[in-house]
Amino acid sequence: MANIKELRTKKGLTQQQLADETGITLRTIQRIENGEVNPSLHSLNNLSRVLNTDLSILNQKEETKPYEFNFTFKITDMNQFLTDLKILVKNHWKIITLIVLIVWLATSYTEIKAGIMDGWNGK
Repeated sequence: MANIKELRTKKGLTQQQLADETGITLRTIQRIENGEVNPSLHSLNNLSRVLNTDLSILNQKEETKPYEFNFTFKITDMNQFLTDLKILVKNHWKIITLIVLIVWLATSYTEIKAGIMDGWNGK
């Protein structure tokens, strides 16, 4: 997205400085600026905050054909995804574990209740 690079350079930031201030990896910043990936809403929000601009300006895309899809995957894309996933799990493992536990309890409620009732009644 050329407008992100333009706003970054106007503000006098290097890609590394922008990465540090937004919490987005340097490689992801490079890939966003080169048009290799589309930033997530979370990334756009962080970029708009640091670049002091409206979110809609960052989200402007070049005109594309309707129903145009790009399914090109690169090894570097998958490596970056796995790196980002590792960081997410490392930083938020307690919350992820709690969510998994809650989902498991919610989906297993009837079996858990039946087991407790059987144990209570001595079966």
